[in-house]
Amino acid sequence: MAYGKQTTAIHGLLAEFDKPEALVDMARQARQEGFTKIEAFSPMPIHALDEAMGLTNKLPLLVLLGGLAGMFAGGALQYWVSVIEYPTNIGGRPWLSWPSFIVPMFETTILFAALTAVFGMLIMNGFPQPYHPLFHVKRFAEATRSRFFFLIQAEDPKFDATTTREFLARRKPLSIEEVPN
Repeated sequence: MAYGKQTTAIHGLLAEFDKPEALVDMARQARQEGFTKIEAFSPMPIHALDEAMGLTNKLPLLVLLGGLAGMFAGGALQYWVSVIEYPTNIGGRPWLSWPSFIVPMFETTILFAALTAVFGMLIMNGFPQPYHPLFHVKRFAEATRSRFFFLIQAEDPKFDATTTREFLARRKPLSIEEVPN
């Protein structure tokens, strides 16, 4: 969606549930129905929800790659300093004395992995996001306290306001609200 242009009048339909099991069932049924642009909101982690929504977590792989990059960067820095730029023979050790490289390599591994975890999580979650259409829905404040919400976005190819509302209503949510764009 381009800035300044609204493609639809609403952002989507939001269903409210009072139990986590109902939210997981809703996510499974929405995926089976063919909806792809869906989001779930919960005040606590629900372990079955990721699988029900078909989400995969790529962050562990990114952290591993960041850690490996840190290990190689630390080793390359030590090699450059000790062998190429400023070779100093201390105690008759060889120029490339790998046991003395272990601690700095470990520290750069941890540093790069931690930075990759933080920035990878922020980027993958789409933060910072100072505005979201859900902020217009007053009941959505309960998503951080006691309620569970499921959103089907209007951008979904299968979205039709009336049939999607009927689909949500068959799952008996506490409420269904249109989310303005």
